[in-house]
Amino acid sequence: MNLISAFQSKLGAQDKFSDIKPGWTIKVFQKVKEGDKTRVQAFEGTVIARKHGNEAGGTITVRKVTNGIGVEKVFPIHLPSIDKVQIVRRNKVRRAKLYYLREKSAKEIRKKVKAEQKTVVSKEEAPAQES
Repeated sequence: MNLISAFQSKLGAQDKFSDIKPGWTIKVFQKVKEGDKTRVQAFEGTVIARKHGNEAGGTITVRKVTNGIGVEKVFPIHLPSIDKVQIVRRNKVRRAKLYYLREKSAKEIRKKVKAEQKTVVSKEEAPAQES
């Protein structure tokens, strides 16, 4: 086994972004060091791109809009300072790269993105049929 495959097999076990897809809203918790103190900072936004798969150079681009200003961060998948990743919402989109969202307003984005709804009606919640 050569060094590159050994390195990538070691990285594959600690992949925090394994099932993240474009269009989903995620919250990335990253350790930030300020002076001699370390804290965890959250960045919540929409995944607009996933590049280079699960290999060592793989990245995920997350975009959020704060006070009318768009902010994008590119997170390397195997960055050791990433504490955890939380999935906030799963949306269904029809593109692999959502770069067109950079020019859209928030209202237009909500139109484009369909929320995946799991409608499971149990027997207790089902409406009674009138005869």
